[in-house]
Amino acid sequence: MTRRENISAFISALLISLMLWAGAVPAQAQFGKKVKKVVEEPDTLPLFRGVALSADLFGPAMHLFGDYGQVEGAVRVNLRDRYFPIVELGYGHCDHVDGATQTSYKTSAPYFRVGVDYNLLKNKHDLYRLYGGVRYAYTNFKYDMGNPGVTDPVWDNLARFEAQDVKCNYHWMELAFGVDATIWGPFHLGWSVRYRNRLFRDEGRLGKCWYVPGFGKTAKSNFGATFNLVFELWKHQKKIAKDTK
Repeated sequence: MTRRENISAFISALLISLMLWAGAVPAQAQFGKKVKKVVEEPDTLPLFRGVALSADLFGPAMHLFGDYGQVEGAVRVNLRDRYFPIVELGYGHCDHVDGATQTSYKTSAPYFRVGVDYNLLKNKHDLYRLYGGVRYAYTNFKYDMGNPGVTDPVWDNLARFEAQDVKCNYHWMELAFGVDATIWGPFHLGWSVRYRNRLFRDEGRLGKCWYVPGFGKTAKSNFGATFNLVFELWKHQKKIAKDTK
């Protein structure tokens, strides 16, 4: 073995020894130390944190630029900044005329939804909230439908169609995903997207209605949205500096 090879072998052995020693020292230090338990601070917040009122601004805009929409408000309870039981009450209205057939459809009725939202953010006390939620909804309504008439090509007479006060009811569920942000003091702005899925219904003696208050145009499922102005009617002001959940 040459002198250069001896020097290389010595340097390699020295490096390997240093690496093994560097790994062994922290392990020995940890072995000698007692493992300190990390005790989680209990949630010191009261269960009831406050109540908020909200109004949807998207529904009236739909009615302003279209032939159906709704007016809707909600009451939401805050439980430890994590769970938010909510009740939504609204009044849906539709006055639609089909451009091709001239068939008219009119209805106006209240509806309600009840459910709960869950704050998905890790820091649940943030000024911003990210929600996931579920709703059960119901409406009982009547509608009027009519057609000005079609001339029979054989008998040359006018065949008209009209139906009034057709009774219906609808049950459905909604999955909600939304954002809520504080803009000033007790005022918040928020939006949500909704996936609606029909549970069961009675569409009356004609078999199918065109629009359902609170649900929208009839189908097995559809999507909706809300844009909410929220006002915190009352909020518990207890300090939460130690609560880091």
